[in-house]
Amino acid sequence: MIVQNLRLRVVVLALLLMLGSVPVSARRQAALPSDIDEYAARVLKEFDVPGMAVAVVKDGKVILAKGYGVREIGKPEPVTPDTLFGIASNSKAFTTAALAMLVDEGKIAWDDPVIKHLPTFQLADPYVTREFTIRDLLTHRSGLGLGAGDLMWWPTTTFTRAEVLHNIRYLKPVTSFRSQYAYDNVLYLVAGEVIRAVTGKTWDEFVAERIFRPLGMNRCNTSPTQFRKGDDIARPHAPADGKLRAIEYTNLDNVGPAASINASVNDMAKWMIAQLDGGVYRDASGAEKRLFSLRRQNEMWAQQTILPINPNPPTALAALKPNFYSYGLGWFLQDYRGRKVVSHTGGLAGLVSKVTLVPELKLGVVVLTNQESGAAFSAMSWRIVDALIGAPSTDWITAYKEVGAAQKRAIDEALAKQGTARAADSKPALPLAKYAGTYRDPWYGDVTLAFENDKLVMRFSRTAQLVGDLEHWQYDSFIVRWRDRTLNADAYVTFSLNHDGTIERLRMEAVSPTTDFSFDFQDLNLVPVKADGKP
Repeated sequence: MIVQNLRLRVVVLALLLMLGSVPVSARRQAALPSDIDEYAARVLKEFDVPGMAVAVVKDGKVILAKGYGVREIGKPEPVTPDTLFGIASNSKAFTTAALAMLVDEGKIAWDDPVIKHLPTFQLADPYVTREFTIRDLLTHRSGLGLGAGDLMWWPTTTFTRAEVLHNIRYLKPVTSFRSQYAYDNVLYLVAGEVIRAVTGKTWDEFVAERIFRPLGMNRCNTSPTQFRKGDDIARPHAPADGKLRAIEYTNLDNVGPAASINASVNDMAKWMIAQLDGGVYRDASGAEKRLFSLRRQNEMWAQQTILPINPNPPTALAALKPNFYSYGLGWFLQDYRGRKVVSHTGGLAGLVSKVTLVPELKLGVVVLTNQESGAAFSAMSWRIVDALIGAPSTDWITAYKEVGAAQKRAIDEALAKQGTARAADSKPALPLAKYAGTYRDPWYGDVTLAFENDKLVMRFSRTAQLVGDLEHWQYDSFIVRWRDRTLNADAYVTFSLNHDGTIERLRMEAVSPTTDFSFDFQDLNLVPVKADGKP
């Protein structure tokens, strides 16, 4: 929100600009914070982040590209402007840009039905299947729930893109078509398959040939399988049992168009300049070229799906409350201190990032980190944006720490209440061995429960990391504690029994509200598989 005295300063500045007399204070609005390095060091320390890379572009030029901290905790190799990070959902804007090129070429239209290009595409509702457009793939309004189907790729699974595309038909909608916003990933995979159907090239090939190479984003790739020994790569980190540890890269090949790009801030600076220049870039000879037309740029940055605004944000973050908030085509859209902001975040196991663009000022900021702290990239991004738009200085580190502490207290209280409401003296209806067996979900497939050493062990057949031990909670509900403690995704496992004491089905739900939404356990409908192999 813009306070009254800031409105007055903006009006006065506008008048001075018209008169051709700009005071020194106004000229300083385009300067980076003088304490940028010290501030970055504070971000790393306060949010327990091993390493971070930052780039800032202004008026078509890179004014900062720098690494801070280390690539891997306990090792000396520093983060540099060329260090590769997984940018996760910041990949979505590359997918929409690729589609925009095909719109410019007349090969597709945003409102083409998906089945025009992918006849095998199918959702649960035949009407929605028929009406579903390319635009719908990109705008998170499908009617599916938050993160629906993400367990087909998160954590790393053995599903292929073709299998994910096929299994989407078994996902049940939770709202009517185009009525509500719910962030999804698997439909961006479908968008990538449209590119393949139209061009004969995979999404990976198209993005590399038509975006990476023209822009000179020479270190970018679309899969950790393309990493080579000795490459400058940030190692992901995640907390486990109160201690930060290095973890393996999540392979996202089967949902690439939604989340699989790896890039450095030097690469991302080129991407931001092209975005802020309306798709224009210069090739190696200096000649001006275009990725996509200005019209397509305006379409990608136009509001498509309205998002709810928290009417009572935390006091420490009140300045960030927007007057409008929406999703375009691969970008979030909002206002900040009277200016339109185009942004996106990305998160995968151990790596989170943010891209922030202020088109009016041709300003872009990218922050890549190797720890799961959204507070870190937010505090760094807003500090830089504030300095370059001439906003009052805010200690965003303190603000985000205050909000984080309050959220942790609320979560701890909620979990404690669950514990006090538990019927701890209750018993399972059946002997533990009776719960063992194979359970099948239409879109995920098989989950097994084995009775081993007097306890139940759960294994997801397509996800190697999802192996956990069941602890009795109450009645016929258990909690599965995943052996990989970096997942932060323990879940309730609840059995429903038939009148004869046989098991009808089991349901799952994350225990903690901090569990990543891509663990969409709640969407599973697991039914026992009989001896003949049928549910």
